[in-house]
Amino acid sequence: MSLTPKALSGYILKEFEGVSCVNSWGETSFFFNPNDRLPRGTYFCTLKEKDGDNDKGSNINRADVYRFNFGLPEKQFTELFGGKPKRPAKGQIIKGPWDFTALNILMPHPIYGWMGWVAILNPTHESFSEIKPLLSLAYLKAVKGFEKRTND
Repeated sequence: MSLTPKALSGYILKEFEGVSCVNSWGETSFFFNPNDRLPRGTYFCTLKEKDGDNDKGSNINRADVYRFNFGLPEKQFTELFGGKPKRPAKGQIIKGPWDFTALNILMPHPIYGWMGWVAILNPTHESFSEIKPLLSLAYLKAVKGFEKRTND
């Protein structure tokens, strides 16, 4: 059975210190931003519950479908997928063997895979348990990005 977006949001906010969330345009964005030192902070992960004008590759507008996204360090992304794909043109998706509409499979993000972001549609409890170590790496990446931006 899939995790709900609400359960996933609760886990993120409980488990990762210094994270806040912003809801806009059918997406919940989680930022590392302790003490609100930056206007938003550094992107950590997102939950997307509807297609956007330039992001329809996952066909999220299906009933009860959402996509969980997070950015990995380059090393882990490369280990999983053999390197980063090229940046797609506006409104397009990255090229590769992935079915971006498939549920419960970790794959490069259909648009931001070129930046090292990954995505999974409707993760189950089991698959989420398997990707938790990757999510922790994404959190550390966000922390490092924040420290770089704030010169900590």
